[in-house]
Amino acid sequence: MTAILIPALAIGAVGLVLGALLAVAARAFHVEVDERIEKITGCLSGANCGGCGYAGCSAYASAIVNDGAPIDRCSAGGQAAVNSIAEIMGVEATAVEPVRAVVMCSGTHENAPDSYDYYGIADCLAASKLQGGGHKSCSYGCLGYGKCIDACSEGGISIVDGVATIDGSACIGCGSCKNVCPKHIIELVPKKYKIYVKCKSCDKGPAMKNKCSVGCIGCKLCEKACPSGAITVNNFLASIHYSKCTQCGLCAEKCPRRIIVNENAPAAGTEGPAEAV
Repeated sequence: MTAILIPALAIGAVGLVLGALLAVAARAFHVEVDERIEKITGCLSGANCGGCGYAGCSAYASAIVNDGAPIDRCSAGGQAAVNSIAEIMGVEATAVEPVRAVVMCSGTHENAPDSYDYYGIADCLAASKLQGGGHKSCSYGCLGYGKCIDACSEGGISIVDGVATIDGSACIGCGSCKNVCPKHIIELVPKKYKIYVKCKSCDKGPAMKNKCSVGCIGCKLCEKACPSGAITVNNFLASIHYSKCTQCGLCAEKCPRRIIVNENAPAAGTEGPAEAV
């Protein structure tokens, strides 16, 4: 009996000592967690998409409380999230412009054929490291391997004829797809604007004509047609400044390449012929 009792008491004593040490260590190294972090985390979208620039919702909430990060970076949470966070932090809520992601490329298989056959890893980043920025004739174009698909938490992206396409109704504007695209052809556009330049090429006009049948050639017809100065051409690529845009649609009408998309315009086939350069 003694042979059993003594070891049991010894083990029990060791357990008590270790427990006491752990209790002391827990108290000594205890870090107070600001309750505002948990509250702010609950106000965010919960998508943990990383669109805010942080590892997830909890990390972003911690950055707001501890580092003074801006409170309006959760695009998925929108204005409601900003208002709630502002109330928790005791600051003034800023206005948030709802945005959606748009793939600025029209280089389908037909419009921008491949310049060589690619047999490597079916990954956009891997393919972009090869000669010419990838196998597509336009070095700025979408490679179509879907790295953005993997990044989208809402399942709103698909590959159609070699180019990524985003379902605007599913997009929460988090920007995850934009962050992972190695070609940098995905942009966040204010939801209320329905006009955008669906191209990112900066090649000169003659070179672009040999690479993509619809790519922007920097002709400046759109720039000249815009009455509000909202569209300019730099490095042979048209870009829209939405703070000035009135959505009149004149830029899209004048574009000879039909690369400026106007979602407010009549369905394809009902408009007149493109104007020659």
